[in-house]
Amino acid sequence: MRGAPAEPFRAAVTGLGLVTPAGVGVDENWKRVLSAVPTASADPGLAGLPVDFSCRVPPDFDPAAVLGRRTAWRLGRHVQLGMVAAREALRDCGLDSRTWDGARVGVVMGNSLGGTATFEQQCLTLRDKGAQAVSPMFISMWGANMVAGHIAIDCRAGGPNLVVTTACASGGTALGVARDLLRSGTCDIVLAGGTEAALSRTIVAGLASMGVLSRRSYDPPAAFRPFDVDRDGFVAAEGAGVLVLEREADARARGARVRACISGYGGSADAVHQAAPDPDGSGFERALRTALSDAGLSGADVDHVNTHGTATELNDIGETRVLRRVLGPRPAVTSTKGVTGHCIAAAGAIEAVYTVLSIEQGLVPPVANLERLDPRIDADIVQGSPRAMPVEVAVNVAFGLAGQNAVVVLTAA
Repeated sequence: MRGAPAEPFRAAVTGLGLVTPAGVGVDENWKRVLSAVPTASADPGLAGLPVDFSCRVPPDFDPAAVLGRRTAWRLGRHVQLGMVAAREALRDCGLDSRTWDGARVGVVMGNSLGGTATFEQQCLTLRDKGAQAVSPMFISMWGANMVAGHIAIDCRAGGPNLVVTTACASGGTALGVARDLLRSGTCDIVLAGGTEAALSRTIVAGLASMGVLSRRSYDPPAAFRPFDVDRDGFVAAEGAGVLVLEREADARARGARVRACISGYGGSADAVHQAAPDPDGSGFERALRTALSDAGLSGADVDHVNTHGTATELNDIGETRVLRRVLGPRPAVTSTKGVTGHCIAAAGAIEAVYTVLSIEQGLVPPVANLERLDPRIDADIVQGSPRAMPVEVAVNVAFGLAGQNAVVVLTAA
């Protein structure tokens, strides 16, 4: 006889941390995202390139002031951003890393490109000054894995420690892996998220050559236009987002504030093309249906979707068609990338934080720069101002190059 189905496993989100172009800290970010004021601007570091603008973390952000000068100078930019976000998340969750059992604490971070600015700089040093001038810190500052390692050192987290790389889906994938570490009993606490700092000239030139970046150099703030009929691509960005996850029962037992729960996860591969998404969306649909099934929910239960929403022709239309097919017309749909830019591997984690806030505060941010909705997009897109509404179930979507998909289902505490 088949037994009753198992209860969906809920990972409690007890801490949030953000460093993005929308601000340093969760509160600054949320205000900027709700206001739908874009952060894109001319970038002197990209001068002379076909695309010479980006979304950078505010210039008053000083890693040395937060982390200490001796620590900050040893770290690549992607590690600096990730560590600052992790520290905020730990303060938010109320746990004391000086007293916890570090062997039961894991770190899972998403990163795709590592310390690209460091790599570019050291290549120039090798060319101009020779091999002896290459920094002995080069490899440790460049490596994608270093962000998880340094977060563990910083907070005495001695459990499983890894970086997952699924391109722009990496942050979402990290949340799914972290939840599995809790569900399996391997960890009691996991710091999970994503970080990226890839605004080097080489990377931005490569993205421009792929044809995925907006070319509105004449008006950078208006460049990133998800779902708009006049969209022409995304704006590259840097940033980091970290969430502290615990088993729900453990979090409630210690009296923690449970901000929301990760109740389902689905990952898939399109297995179709190295760059373009599957035209019929079947890979994304598998991940979405898997995530809903994992959470014990149906499409009709979903109140809100924070989409991948990259303002590219193939993504926006294909993504919203799948949402309509699986979820129907009901969910309030947004993309917050019009404000922050596309933070690549960090995007899924950053947007998961925004989704937690939507659940917690009953507010769905509007899509920035959306002036004329593409008539081919059949979804309830939030425009103009934040929408006040109850959000009990929300979906966060992240896609990556080579057709990697990550879908996270978040539910109210």
